[in-house]
Amino acid sequence: MTHLSPPTLYAPPPAVTFDQMLEKVRYEGVYSTPGQARDVTRRVLQALGRQLPDDERRELASALPQEAAELLTSQDTDTVTMPLTGWGFVKDLAERTGASPATTRWDTGAVLGVVARLAGDDLTARIVCRLPEGYALLFGRAQLLRAV
Repeated sequence: MTHLSPPTLYAPPPAVTFDQMLEKVRYEGVYSTPGQARDVTRRVLQALGRQLPDDERRELASALPQEAAELLTSQDTDTVTMPLTGWGFVKDLAERTGASPATTRWDTGAVLGVVARLAGDDLTARIVCRLPEGYALLFGRAQLLRAV
């Protein structure tokens, strides 16, 4: 008779450090300094944290380096009354930061593309399905049409 141990309540630490994640964002976004990559990552992860349902937010946080997880979970999700579409997310973030929508779209894609690779295909697909239309492209995925 085989005895199975209970599931662990914690996830193993991510294989990528926060500095390595920032270097990937810096490369993807073609940012000239690590500070730019850090600022963009902070803004995008905090904004994403406001949009994600709690379960997905916690699961995604467990797939990211600790500093990134803290940015993702630092925002209060109760302040969002209506989830934003992907384009609404970009416009809202642009307004909050004073950047242009085009620049914000670039920044969002650079960060969320790296996040998607760290999270893996299954989790990224679940997150995209739980969010309103338009997020798949921000995560570097094809936008599939939902059956009606």
